[in-house]
Amino acid sequence: MGAASAILLVLITLLLPPLGVYAVAGCGIDMFINICLTILGYVPGHVHAFYLEYVYYDRREQAREGRFTASRAPGIYSERVQAGGNGYGTIVQPIR
Repeated sequence: MGAASAILLVLITLLLPPLGVYAVAGCGIDMFINICLTILGYVPGHVHAFYLEYVYYDRREQAREGRFTASRAPGIYSERVQAGGNGYGTIVQPIR
C-alpha cells in the first residue's frame, strides 16, 4: 500500500501542488509557502511539494528500518514531515 499511496500522491501533486503538501504536511506554514510559490510560478510550487514528499517518504522509510537520523531537513517546518509521519499513527513500530 505504500507504493500505491505514493503514486497517488504524486498524481495529486502534479495537478495541484498545495493539495499534495496538505496530504503530507497538513495545514500549516509549509502549505502557506507552497501556495505562495504556486501563485508566483507553477514550477516552484511543484519543486517545493515534491521536496516535502521526498523528505516525508525518506524519513518514513528510515524510521521503519530503524536508522532515523535526528538532524532536521532544511526548509521544512512541519514536524509530521520531519518525523516521517511518526507519532501520527502512520508507522507501526517493529516488535524486537
